[in-house]
Amino acid sequence: MTNPKLFGYSDKLSVKPGDLLQLYVNAEGADRAEARLVRLIHGDQHPSGPGFMEEEINCEANGTWHVEKQFTQLGSFLEVADPARHLALESSLTVFAFICPTRPQAGWRQSLISRWDNKEGCGFFLGISESGHLEFTVGQGAKIDRLEAGVPLQANTWYFVAASFDGSTGQASLFQEGVLNRYNSLLSRVALVEHRARASGRLQARQKSLPGTPFLIGGARDWQNDRGQFVSQLYCGKIDRPGLFDRALSGEELDQMRSGQKPSSHGMVAYWDTAAGYTENGIGDIVTDAGPFQLHAEGRNRPVRGQTGWNWSGRNDCFRLAPQEYGGIEFHADALTDCNWKVTKAVKLPETLRSGAYAFRLRAGEGSGLSEEYIPFFVRPKTPKSAIAFLFPTASYIAYANERQSFEAPVTQPVTGMPAVLSEIDIELAVRSDLSLSACDHWADGQGVCYSSYHRPIINLRPKYRSSSTNLAWQFPADLSVTAWLEHQNYEYEVLTDEDLEREGVSALEPYTCVISGTHPEYYSERMLDATEDYIASGGRYIYLGGNGFHWSVAFRTNEPWVMECRKFGPAWKTWDARPGEYYMATNGQKGGAWRAQGRPAQKVVGVGFISEGYGKSQFYRRMPDSYHRTVSWLTKGIDGEIIGDFGLAYGGAAGVGLDRCDPALGTPPHTKLIASSGGHTDSYLVNPEVIHYAFEGLSGSYDYRVRADMAYFTAPHHGAVFSAGSVAFGQALPVNNFDNNVSRLLANVVDAFVRPGALPGSWWISEEKQWR
Repeated sequence: MTNPKLFGYSDKLSVKPGDLLQLYVNAEGADRAEARLVRLIHGDQHPSGPGFMEEEINCEANGTWHVEKQFTQLGSFLEVADPARHLALESSLTVFAFICPTRPQAGWRQSLISRWDNKEGCGFFLGISESGHLEFTVGQGAKIDRLEAGVPLQANTWYFVAASFDGSTGQASLFQEGVLNRYNSLLSRVALVEHRARASGRLQARQKSLPGTPFLIGGARDWQNDRGQFVSQLYCGKIDRPGLFDRALSGEELDQMRSGQKPSSHGMVAYWDTAAGYTENGIGDIVTDAGPFQLHAEGRNRPVRGQTGWNWSGRNDCFRLAPQEYGGIEFHADALTDCNWKVTKAVKLPETLRSGAYAFRLRAGEGSGLSEEYIPFFVRPKTPKSAIAFLFPTASYIAYANERQSFEAPVTQPVTGMPAVLSEIDIELAVRSDLSLSACDHWADGQGVCYSSYHRPIINLRPKYRSSSTNLAWQFPADLSVTAWLEHQNYEYEVLTDEDLEREGVSALEPYTCVISGTHPEYYSERMLDATEDYIASGGRYIYLGGNGFHWSVAFRTNEPWVMECRKFGPAWKTWDARPGEYYMATNGQKGGAWRAQGRPAQKVVGVGFISEGYGKSQFYRRMPDSYHRTVSWLTKGIDGEIIGDFGLAYGGAAGVGLDRCDPALGTPPHTKLIASSGGHTDSYLVNPEVIHYAFEGLSGSYDYRVRADMAYFTAPHHGAVFSAGSVAFGQALPVNNFDNNVSRLLANVVDAFVRPGALPGSWWISEEKQWR
């Protein structure tokens, strides 16, 4: 008998005691699951650590849950509400758009613009055939007719396409014309490729408009017995300024629109001006209809906006400067921002929950492997009382959610220097599309994934999970090594998430004397970065326990905190590159890419910034001369010798995986003390391409002095201070030898000093007037 499979997610990541949490579970091969609320203490099962640790918590929701098969609508598309049935044309019509297909030969029929019911064969649609040809279809159930163009569509090429149909005679015409300029398409005019096609014919069928059929752009209505209605025939590519007329337009009229002239109002039913609505703060999911009935379209699964259109001139790289050239809305057949499952269980959390990392643990059948599921969430206090807050980097969790780099990216094994170590859950992820992708992956049409969401099951946001590419506990399971250390040391602490920081800004941090980061806070929004800087500058004490932090600029909408946008480009390590002109985020109008390229390298905030990454072997730190200075010697109190961290759960050392270094040229405060540095890294570690102007031999760990993790400390205004570890592996050294080691001793020295009221040991700051002793 096949073991059951369980997958789940929650509606919120950050909650407080007594909050209502909604949980969504998909079960395959089971109709019941045993649920327990657990507090997560340690997530790494590495034999050199304490192993997996959890605590069961009394909760009224504990017990047997009814679970069922759930279905996920993949693919982005636009839907038009049309209660008056203006778009339900049953006689003459013309449908048109500018399009740029990214996968014309997808292997399935793609609908561009439709009021079509695929099960019943009723309605009309303009689309792309399985073989990549433009086609127009009408159907009335038993009778379906199609007209197909003779010249295939080229990928990443802009066209003006249209179909006109005379309902009285049945005469139909297809119009396909390339609209390439010097910038907007993959190929230029020198390529010997035919883009123009015309087709005409007399169709015997007429379109029958069923009452419940929706008008869709980028998909068509379908039906399956086990799931009911859904959208199929999903399109991959861009659509710009589509529209519909209730008459058959002439070739001359279509040529005028192809040249950029505004369509005639005579017979116009709808004209979606995809370039309208841009603001300084981006654009939303509503697409404006400039036609007579104001039939605005609404995006599902976040069609990508802020994309160049058919008329992009290459002169401007931001929609704020030339919105009329950014009418391209991009659709992907495998996009997903919300599973929209039925609620399995709504749980009122116990009022007595202490702050921390929690999950509902579900088990069905044998309760192991895929039949065990953890649905994690983070509990803040109702009223902050502790001096210490641990900040879970949930934005980075979302960025890496369900990443498939072991399967999708050929460069993964050369980068890591090791074969993938695949678990049962990794293989399951690879063979199913309904769990969607990370911001490190590509959609099926080859474009980089710029939206990622936590309203879906995330298999690597689980305790015990090890990254298949690196064979490491990564991100959330690694961060639990830090909270386990706080537990073991008996520190009173509370937790926050990036979501709290994004929502509340610096006020989320202000109640705390000391804030501790996670091991890899790579993705940061402007509001989050501002809050961190303001907290430190106003007297906060910040412990940066990571590497490769504050690197990528991201954005969230206030009303949809579960969806994150990023745009990757520029000289940085990345798995995909945004196309020219598509660097600014539709979410808030801000430039994407690396924070360093916007004048905000991490060194300006925490003293160190990204310099290298590598795998297979981590190193130790060696104390630097600054560590013996009387103002900071307390940091290494109780530590014998010069070597720190020659052990760890991440490749055997505290300095590894991702490395950050001090760099005064990038804003490291001039009074920073360099406490310790690593060295001797293997040639798996290479210099961050952001700092390279020329590539040459020797840009690797055994040659380049810059490839190192710097452990840094500096004081800030108003008795504030920063301690930075500069390494992703640092936190995973803490649990070794039951937390009794020199990394643990050093961090305890820092935390003990940071939570103590008043001036820090050795501090020279003595007054608000910046007087120095």
